[in-house]
Amino acid sequence: MTARPLSHSIASGVAVVFGLATVISGGRALFGGVDMGATVPFVLWFNFVAGFAYLLAGTGLWRGTAWAPALSIIIAATTAVVFAFFLWHVWRGGAYENRTMAAMTLRLGVWIAIATVSIKARRP
Repeated sequence: MTARPLSHSIASGVAVVFGLATVISGGRALFGGVDMGATVPFVLWFNFVAGFAYLLAGTGLWRGTAWAPALSIIIAATTAVVFAFFLWHVWRGGAYENRTMAAMTLRLGVWIAIATVSIKARRP
């Protein structure tokens, strides 16, 4: 059995913790009656559903599955697309919360980093 690189272990842990936080916060916003202000529904739903993918990717990265790097890339790419649509919404004058801008920037950065680490960890 080959030892898992430390960066791979950290990336998988970050993915799982990030996934749990995303599912919990998204669930509270969508189903818990918590007033989150001027939310952007498509961003909120995407993030909630993506939280489950984060958990799956983190688990796959921890286990060293062959599909986990691809899932990490897909998460990063779809986050970038949703972020672009969100920016379009903002540019057109749509209501939004500043924390959404910060959260999407953080999500994109985290998933680009996780995808990069997972790809490098798969190389011989």
